[in-house]
Amino acid sequence: MTEPSPLVLLVEDEPQMRRFLRALLDSHGYRVVEAQTARDAIAEATARAPELVLLDLGLPDGDGIEVTRRLREWSRTPIIVISARGREADKIEALDAGADDYLTKPFGAGELLARLRVAMRHAHHAAAGAPESVIEIGDVRVDLARRQVLRGGAEVHLTPLEYKLVAVLAQNAGKVVTHRQLLREVWGPGHVEQPHYLRVYMGQIRHKLEADPARPRFFLTEPGVGYRLKTE
Repeated sequence: MTEPSPLVLLVEDEPQMRRFLRALLDSHGYRVVEAQTARDAIAEATARAPELVLLDLGLPDGDGIEVTRRLREWSRTPIIVISARGREADKIEALDAGADDYLTKPFGAGELLARLRVAMRHAHHAAAGAPESVIEIGDVRVDLARRQVLRGGAEVHLTPLEYKLVAVLAQNAGKVVTHRQLLREVWGPGHVEQPHYLRVYMGQIRHKLEADPARPRFFLTEPGVGYRLKTE
């Protein structure tokens, strides 16, 4: 027997966007259940146990950030925010509330599908109790079990802090990791207000691991929000 297609809870109150997203998801093998309000989103998530949530922030009876907080009280289902709100503060608030990713409207269908694949892959590994220990990005291989980073088959020397930063991004590959999260995990809670550390170390990492550090393909900046390790 084949496994059922992944179930996506689509929370969107704009009919045109909802139709577009349903057609896109249907055509790529996802099952879709829809909700148009915050209340319905919570009810559908509870009743249907979706494998992924696509969530708009501007809902008629509440805010998607509060929906995220409510879901995170009991669920680890990946949440990808899709919103017309492009302010840095909104992105940070959504990610800190527990969202896994954030796409600003308008976005390309290909980018959304790629983010879905990454979220589903990580959810599968988490459910299996087998976190990915090796992450491959271009010609770079991050082996978390061996604490080793290779580029083109040759080991790259990273300082302890550079390695910790790469490891945190690799463990969250495909997700946006906020400045505060990175600073807390790499430098400790006392350094969460010192984002200049990140700029310096990310520059060093890009010089060691990117083919063109000035135009990084994998270690991406999410302006004003944080960083993301792009794996596809």
